[in-house]
Amino acid sequence: MEYRTINNTVYIRIDKGEQVLETIRFVCKTEHILGGHFQGIGACDTAILSTYIPEKAGFIDPTLSGMIEMVSLMGNVSADDAGSPVLHSHAVFSYLKDNGEVAVTAGHLTESRIGYTGEIILAPAGETINRMFDAKAGIDVWKLS
Repeated sequence: MEYRTINNTVYIRIDKGEQVLETIRFVCKTEHILGGHFQGIGACDTAILSTYIPEKAGFIDPTLSGMIEMVSLMGNVSADDAGSPVLHSHAVFSYLKDNGEVAVTAGHLTESRIGYTGEIILAPAGETINRMFDAKAGIDVWKLS
């Protein structure tokens, strides 16, 4: 991994074998970024795209593997109660089915590993965005007031 800040935007190159979210989280910790957003593209060899099932109050976590193109990654950065960065991200991946047909899938990105390279743009908000529990939704959400 290598990164550089240009005009308050952080450009991150994630190398083969590195975890995407773990790497972004490392940069956020190192640069004290507790609010902002990110986007990216790349080629991965594994990805876990989770889907929340409200009736079960839990996630299902299908895993993709092989040559998968990260067509689009988007997410945000906020802070937990301990002041550590929390990433919330969604991604779209394309891959070839066994019959050679192109398929596309998307969802909440739990993790993915770079198979060739990843290019991420991280835009810090310049302020901390905290989180709070929303009883109606049953999840943590941004605390903006």
